[in-house]
Amino acid sequence: MVVLTMTMICGVFICSMCMKQLGSDSWSRIVKIQVAEQSCNKSLIPPSEVQFVHYPQPLNYSRKECTCTPVRFFAIISSQRSGSGWFETLLNSHINVSSNGEIFSKKERRINISSIIKTMDMVYNLDWNSSASKNECTAAAGFKWMLNQGLVANQAAVVDYFNQRGVSVIFLFRRNLLRQMVSQLANNHDRYLKQLKGKHKAHVHTKDEANILAKYKPRLNTTTLMWSLKQADDYTRKALENLKSVRHITLYYEDLVQNRTMLVEVLDFLKVPVRKLVSRHVKIHTKPLSDQI
Repeated sequence: MVVLTMTMICGVFICSMCMKQLGSDSWSRIVKIQVAEQSCNKSLIPPSEVQFVHYPQPLNYSRKECTCTPVRFFAIISSQRSGSGWFETLLNSHINVSSNGEIFSKKERRINISSIIKTMDMVYNLDWNSSASKNECTAAAGFKWMLNQGLVANQAAVVDYFNQRGVSVIFLFRRNLLRQMVSQLANNHDRYLKQLKGKHKAHVHTKDEANILAKYKPRLNTTTLMWSLKQADDYTRKALENLKSVRHITLYYEDLVQNRTMLVEVLDFLKVPVRKLVSRHVKIHTKPLSDQI
């Protein structure tokens, strides 16, 4: 009985000490965030923009002299084969923009809304580690999200999250759905054949690689072609309708290819200085549609 009593007392003592430590750490972090935000001058920010200006405090490092550098949160919402990889490369050429790729390509990150929010919190707290991370002086942080990666299935909760956290959305789609379908078929073909030295590449970076992949001539079922294109168009339109309450800008791949200065409009939408753009000219390698069918 004595041993049992002592064991119980020790257990209660250890448990209480752990709870105190956790409580003090959480409180100190809250105080730290509040002090940091209070010390930053927000007087120059227009009232309409305050919701979209953030001062994250990462857990893994200190932002140091960039603590009061405001950060804008964004998400690129797109569908496969719409030029989102190329567009993200353009964004990441800015030294203060971090677009962290297709973070929901892994199913465990989108298994339910809780895992989705946890993943997004890591990105927007600047705790997400990727090659695109600019760390201390990031001025805009975000990621790329495909419609079929848990977004449509959880769109109501996602809209609430975006509005509460002040996330700006960049919609990027393709006007020519036939070209998009051909690109999808060609990409699926290479996924199995791995034509580039035994490796599958969803995005090529040289003209030679583009020419190799363009040799494949996909066959289309003309009987169901119009129905398939209409279904894809309806799917996109419905998603846009359900997400329109979020602050957003809509772009099309074809317009970007013809006028790459539209990237300046995107940076203005994110309130990021254009003068820090490293390169406005990133090559894109494509083949004419007639060469692919």
